[in-house]
Amino acid sequence: MRDDTAGAGAATTAAETFPLGRGSFDPASGPTAWLWGRVLDVLRAEREQISTRPVSAEADLGRLRSAIGSYGFDEPAEPGAVLDELVALLRESTVHTTHPRYFGLFNPTPTLLGVVGETLAAAFNPQLAAWSHAPAAVEIEAHLLRFFGGRVGYRAEEVAGSFTSGGAEANLTAVLLALTRTWPGYGTGGLRALPGRPVLYASAESHLAWLKIAHATGIGRDAVRLVPVDAGLRMDLRRLRARMEADRAAGDEPFMVVGTAGTTGAGVIDPLPGLAELCREFGVRFHVDAAYGAAAVLSDRLRGELAGIEQAHSITVDPHKWLSVPMGVGALLCTDREGLAETFRVSTSYMPADIPDTVDPYTSGQQWSRRFTGLKLFLSLAVAGRRGYAEQLERDAELADVLRRRLADRDWLIVNDTPLPVVCFADPAADALAPDESGERHSALARSVVRSGRAWISTVRLNGRHALRACVISHRTTLADIDALVRAVDDARERQRG
Repeated sequence: MRDDTAGAGAATTAAETFPLGRGSFDPASGPTAWLWGRVLDVLRAEREQISTRPVSAEADLGRLRSAIGSYGFDEPAEPGAVLDELVALLRESTVHTTHPRYFGLFNPTPTLLGVVGETLAAAFNPQLAAWSHAPAAVEIEAHLLRFFGGRVGYRAEEVAGSFTSGGAEANLTAVLLALTRTWPGYGTGGLRALPGRPVLYASAESHLAWLKIAHATGIGRDAVRLVPVDAGLRMDLRRLRARMEADRAAGDEPFMVVGTAGTTGAGVIDPLPGLAELCREFGVRFHVDAAYGAAAVLSDRLRGELAGIEQAHSITVDPHKWLSVPMGVGALLCTDREGLAETFRVSTSYMPADIPDTVDPYTSGQQWSRRFTGLKLFLSLAVAGRRGYAEQLERDAELADVLRRRLADRDWLIVNDTPLPVVCFADPAADALAPDESGERHSALARSVVRSGRAWISTVRLNGRHALRACVISHRTTLADIDALVRAVDDARERQRG
């Protein structure tokens, strides 16, 4: 399986002289340039040809394992052949999130500068545990945290936080911080030092990483209260209040409420101002999981949709979602530098001594050795600028509005309400059926679209209602791609109706 875009001719000579075995660790400039040339050919082909290929195809598991298993690693292999084989496998056995008609989960087409940032981070390979090992990298990430903190409404000079592997780790950080700040004895005595069972609250439409986080922190999955939503799929403030009061009356210890700014299923934004007020009344921590929606703060037009986020004790941001940088990178924002230090501080002789007016990243987050994940975001933002990002985010929102109108005109039901570019829609005939049958019908529609290779969409269940879900998440998506999606779902529905 060879990549027909890879180099040929004179490059063959370089391939023949490429050192194998241990010599491949750091080859001479000629073979190195040849290999990078092959990689650039692949990148160029992907950019130019991706829209002409199916968005996805069903993988042949036996063939896939056979091809991968042929590498026993006992003997060295020629790099051009390995590269060609790998590229073919990725092209044939991947859901192509870089495709303009990928309307799936929050997996964006990465920016070119994001890819460059990943390459530079790997090449320089700074160790971000301690400031003294990577002053430039640590300061770049600190600058990004202050910038985004300022955009969400924090005072930039007070912003603290850490870069993480993604939104799940950032949310875990928020829970550990909340436990530590609510009960100072938690850090040393653990859950036994608490007066009762700690409980936290999130929307029933929130990302269920909260269950894994509760398991990992020891509070237990039963300590997560998934609060029902209102007709708009937002956390119901009345039901939240009732549950918190009931828990306190039962002897449990509410300590944290999570508002979601851009739910995974429907892109809905919880009532953040109301949640902040309720948290103040009950004296509990307020966290906003804005892994997806926080990108909106870069747009002056969309920023107001997140009103109330600035009142949160902590905020999760996930740049590898709507900020279009490669996986994986997340961040936790707060203004409690001392609280983070109390949560993660540890002293050991093999770590460098503290340097005044700096923060060692290992003392403000869960990780020790860590990749320079912030570089891809820094480069992307520096070159596009906030205005460039705002234009793209607003364009995505406008394309989603077009999609809603097109679908409504074609007799699809729009079943979510959000300013963010997540469109959930149902077939009226299937929507009228019993839940199980409605789910089967909508799943069959999604499978039909995906198997056609024309687009990628998913199914979703929103407060018990089955629907199809399409998210405008690629900066390559155009109006023509929106129209292609509408035709694809229309055709799938016609086939289903027979």
